[in-house]
Amino acid sequence: MLHHIELWVPDLPRAVREWGWLLGRLGCGPYQEWEHGRSWRLGPTYLVVEQSPAMSAAGHDRMRPGLNHLAFHAGPPAWVDALAAEAPDHGWRPLIADRYPYAGGPADPRQLR
Repeated sequence: MLHHIELWVPDLPRAVREWGWLLGRLGCGPYQEWEHGRSWRLGPTYLVVEQSPAMSAAGHDRMRPGLNHLAFHAGPPAWVDALAAEAPDHGWRPLIADRYPYAGGPADPRQLR
C-alpha cells in the first residue's frame, strides 16, 4: 500500500496554499512542518510538498518521464462537482477541462474492473 508521496515544488508558499486546501477538503490533516516543507496525512498515508535546493528545474512537465498526475478519490459525484467548482479559486485547474468529469476514462466506474 502507498506510504507517502513527496512532491518537490518551486514555490513552497503557493504549494502549501493549493495542496493544503485540496488535501484538507479530502479529509487530510496537517502532519509535519519544517523550513522547506509541509505534509498532510490521512490514516497511514501522507503527502509532502518540499522546496528542495537540489531541484534541477524550475517547473514540472507531465509529458517528461516521471510523474504524470495524481488522482484522488473525492467522494460522491456531488462532492467532486463542488470540489471542481471551488478549485480554481485555490490555484487548481482541470487537467482536461472539456472531458470533465471523466477525462478519457470510463463513465461507469464498474467498467474499471
